[in-house]
Amino acid sequence: MWEKLYGDYYEELTAFGSRMSGCRELAEDLAQETFVKALIHSDTLEELSPGKRRAWLYRTFKNLFFDWYRRSVLENEYVRSCQLQPLESSGTQEVECELLLQSISPQDRTLFQLRYCDGYTAKEISEMLGLPAGTVRSRLSRCRKQLKELL
Repeated sequence: MWEKLYGDYYEELTAFGSRMSGCRELAEDLAQETFVKALIHSDTLEELSPGKRRAWLYRTFKNLFFDWYRRSVLENEYVRSCQLQPLESSGTQEVECELLLQSISPQDRTLFQLRYCDGYTAKEISEMLGLPAGTVRSRLSRCRKQLKELL
């Protein structure tokens, strides 16, 4: 069933996502993530008719796209609100950023760097570090507030 779903709907979902987002690479990533979720929920999908499986894939893809969009809007707003004033040299700016990061606890700094420097999601970080995803998000929120106050 898994191979048939992938073969039948991968290109269709990718084309759908390309039209939604305007970016083929993003659509491919979201399609892959959709099929990972399908694999995780294969027991549920086996009970569905082919038409309902297709609908499940589209709904899952659409929800993943909306999650990505909301997250990117929030991250862009945060980046705009925290932009540093231009400095004379990028070396000075890097030192200043490092000093700012030193002002938060080492555990929080690790979370912050994993999220905003390495690009991991809160869920991925929670799985890596064995913490609840809500704890990761609340610590990241606290870090952002602390850094914003310092800026």
